[in-house]
Amino acid sequence: METLTRAQLVEAIYSEVGLSRTESAALLESVLSRMSDALGAGETVKVSAFGTFAVRQKAQRIGRNPKTGVEVPITARKVLTFRASQVLKARINGDPLPRDRD
Repeated sequence: METLTRAQLVEAIYSEVGLSRTESAALLESVLSRMSDALGAGETVKVSAFGTFAVRQKAQRIGRNPKTGVEVPITARKVLTFRASQVLKARINGDPLPRDRD
């Protein structure tokens, strides 16, 4: 499985949009920075036809060390979640795009 890197995204912006490589990198950094700032502020980020990023608060709970069986407290924390859109799911599975429901 291959990984898409930041540099590859910059190159794709450069070739598709026609901005310079420097401008393409600045655009990508700007978008990622805005998304990070919004998520850090507790906002949800929805990208149409792609998916929704959200931050969820998880409460403190008791976990168990699987090796020793000893109970260990797991502290409260925030977690980032992603929910893929139906369009993205269909594209990944090679299905035709879902129709709008009336």
